[in-house]
Amino acid sequence: MNTTIAHEPWNKGKLIGQKAPLRLRDIWSIRVRLQIAEKTRDLALFNLAIDSKLRACDLTKLRVRDIAHGAQVSSRAIVMQQKTHRPVQFEITEQTRTALEAWIHKAQLRSEDFLFPSRLHASAHLSIRQYARIVKAWVISIDLDPAMYGTHTLRRTKASLIYRRTKNLRAVQLLLGHTKLESTVRYLGIEVDDALDMAEQTEV
Repeated sequence: MNTTIAHEPWNKGKLIGQKAPLRLRDIWSIRVRLQIAEKTRDLALFNLAIDSKLRACDLTKLRVRDIAHGAQVSSRAIVMQQKTHRPVQFEITEQTRTALEAWIHKAQLRSEDFLFPSRLHASAHLSIRQYARIVKAWVISIDLDPAMYGTHTLRRTKASLIYRRTKNLRAVQLLLGHTKLESTVRYLGIEVDDALDMAEQTEV
């Protein structure tokens, strides 16, 4: 006699799909809370996550030498993406550089050290799961629904702001390190007709 075991769908009760980007007021609300709480590491991590637009797997594996020369953080950096094996370049704004330099000094990190070491012995650097928990705490701290936001929120935030201001898909594609423009279209959740109109107007 066969007994059928009913398995619940993995996504039952969960919101799936693209995670929402943060709005400018959300960004500043989180920044202010981290500054007031003197969370040096979290402020550096938050600012760099937004500036770099890196996937969690690339962000958590950054070493000090990837973004700094000696004690001075660079204004630009280039990283080889784990997913695509292609380099992507990103800017590091002044406030992010200041936050990173404060963190590197406080943690006494050397050039070859991971930028965000794990506090657990099992891992040398912050894990994606740990990073996800940190992001969730940030989101909850400003009364946003954690089901609507995640690590990809940080990757999408600046890209979405740049797109809304410029409508330049090609620029956003380069900043995100996407190999195909279609990936950027899907990632930003742009209407296809709107995207095609802009793509035709964008010379590459």
